[in-house]
This record gives sequence, C-alpha cells and structure tokens, in this order.
Amino acid sequence: MSLFALAAAAALSGAPLTPLPQPMDTACQILLPNDVPVEGRKSPLDSLTFLVAKHPVKLCYGRPSSRSRVMLGGAAVPYGKLWRTGANEPTIFFTPVALTVAGVKVPAGSYSLYTVPTEGDWAIIVNRSTKQWGEESNYTPAVQAQEVGRAKVKSEQLKQPIETFTIRSEGAGSGAVLVLEWEKTRVKIPIKPA
Repeated sequence: MSLFALAAAAALSGAPLTPLPQPMDTACQILLPNDVPVEGRKSPLDSLTFLVAKHPVKLCYGRPSSRSRVMLGGAAVPYGKLWRTGANEPTIFFTPVALTVAGVKVPAGSYSLYTVPTEGDWAIIVNRSTKQWGEESNYTPAVQAQEVGRAKVKSEQLKQPIETFTIRSEGAGSGAVLVLEWEKTRVKIPIKPA
C-alpha cells in the first residue's frame, strides 16, 4: 500500500497522519480515476497541498491553456454550464479532516470539484464521485446524485491575463483560500475546518 493510501486510511480511522508522498504524480495517480499516463498530456496534471487546521489537503487537477482561444465564456467553457474545473479528469481533492468548502460541509475523504462559471459568480460543486472521466457529459444523474452540496462565490476581473489555468492556495487563519485563476478571471474559494 502506498504512503498516500496509508495516510488516507490513518486519517479516516483517526490514527496519526502520515505525510503525503512526493512527487505529485504518485499521489495524484492514486486519487485520479483513470489509468491515463501523466506524461504527454496537452493539459498537464498538477497538484498542490495546503494546510487546514494543520492537516494537509491534497488537490490534483489538469491545467488547460488558452492558446489564443477564448475559454471562459467561450465554446470550451461556456458560462452557465457545468465545468470539470480543469482538464482531463475532474479536479479531485483528498482531505483527512472534515472541512467546509465555500460553506459546504465536507467529511474527511476524496471528492471531485466542479464549477458552473458565470461572469459575476461561480457555483462550487463538491461531489463524492471521483471515478468518472471529467467530460461534462459524464456528469450523469447517478454522479449528480452524489453531490455533497453547492455554494456560490464571487468572481473578480484581472488586469493581466493568465494563459494557463492555475489553482493555488493562500493561508487564512486555520483554513485556506483556493484561488482559481485563468484568462482575466479570479475566483476565491474559502476552505475552513468544520
């Protein structure tokens, strides 16, 4: 069993937390639903680990680039439609502790993170299902039935465009803020201990 799987099992059982493994691709390949190689993707796989109440939360996602196309609000990611919040698989996160994600209560475990972007705000969707491919057509009624909850957060405009979709974290007391940035849009998702 991998270190990451051991850490997950320990966290869910209440045992002491084992540090997450590195490099990123080892942990993300365990979390992600498919046996698709990490190398050679048009939209590379990336990850980040951030702390909530001193516990590491791991997030894995695909990073599409604009490449002179209009993505947000265009044909690729139309406003008002479900988005996998990245490329390839849906964005996946693992938490060893209970959280609130934009106010949605999330028990310890692995989840997918979908969004519905609009010009003024984004719906944040936390879902228990992590095994489906990320294409929005795979968000079937069976997958939708596994939603933990939805919340809305405001979006803001950036002066300088961001070519490649990026998720980063900022500390916020005992929690964190996930910052999603792409093209001329920034969205901040508050993450707090439950």
